[in-house]
Amino acid sequence: MLYEERGISYFHAMRFGLSQEGLQSGHLRTVFVSVLLSILMLPLLRTVALRAFSMASESYTSGTHSAAFVTCPNEQVAKDLARGMVEKKLAACVNVIPKIVSIYEWQGKIEEDNEVLLMIKTRSSKVSALAEYVRSNHPYEVVEVISLPIDQGNPPYLKWLGEVVPE
Repeated sequence: MLYEERGISYFHAMRFGLSQEGLQSGHLRTVFVSVLLSILMLPLLRTVALRAFSMASESYTSGTHSAAFVTCPNEQVAKDLARGMVEKKLAACVNVIPKIVSIYEWQGKIEEDNEVLLMIKTRSSKVSALAEYVRSNHPYEVVEVISLPIDQGNPPYLKWLGEVVPE
């Protein structure tokens, strides 16, 4: 009877050497492992659920914030510009990304330079003021300042960005 309840015919159970006791102890072992794994997974599941709720409960208007990019001739110029932008509340965070290679056309020639890239997180409404600050403090004749609107992101991060960079 137990074999049929488990979907195993008596013939197959005997062929593989399974007894009723073996099936029962296997069933108990499976239940024990399932319960143990469930208990161990609770903290992970709780963390995932809290993050999902946090992301779902925050609202964000696409394009409110932007990521801007500026290239610099060296790390010192990059750090000085980054610090100034954050101090003047033009940016919440500036990543200084060293050792990039830029290949571009300048005055009819193909140029190749080692540069440092700034990745700047700010409000979209501050991009013009940020560009003016960079143009006023950057050594290049024609400085790169480009920005892209942020469509989506981690709501707590975007909230922090908005708090650090006022309207």
